[in-house]
Amino acid sequence: MQSADTDLLPIGARPRAANPPDFEPDMFRNVLGQFATGVTIITTRSEEGGLAGLTASSFNSVSLTPPLILWSLANKSGSLPTFQTNTHYVVNVLSSAQVDLCLRFATAKGDRFEGVPYRLNAEGIPILEGALAWFECHNRSRYVEGDHVIFVGEVERCGFNDASAEAGPLVFHGGRFHSVDPLE
Repeated sequence: MQSADTDLLPIGARPRAANPPDFEPDMFRNVLGQFATGVTIITTRSEEGGLAGLTASSFNSVSLTPPLILWSLANKSGSLPTFQTNTHYVVNVLSSAQVDLCLRFATAKGDRFEGVPYRLNAEGIPILEGALAWFECHNRSRYVEGDHVIFVGEVERCGFNDASAEAGPLVFHGGRFHSVDPLE
């Protein structure tokens, strides 16, 4: 009998090729939609100094030491060049009271920051007022995988907003926005 450890590949070894998908892309999207995710707005500055930001639900922690997070952006996104060349960005975790802000940053029309309250961090990148939490990140590395680029950020500073905690997090599940209540 083999132990589970002998079935693991050594670090750096390449696994055998994957089998082709046995489902249609729409099915994959629908199944992914069953996983509830938080909603964020990633903010940065372009090389020319303009503010840039977009809505993303593909956010996750990677490591506590060093403190690393990740998020991903579609290859076809108009914001991709800005995020590939910047040195820093902020991941703003939205509260359930910020659905309108989420929708604003999900569209490519107009100045997304017009009338939006924010403060600038040490690198001059917006931290959105009312965000539930934020992670100020150095753009550590990027990996092209499939039709997205995975960004790994090293967290330099982070914080949370006690006042926004009452609203709770904004959650996306099954193609709709939700808030959450604690289970008793």
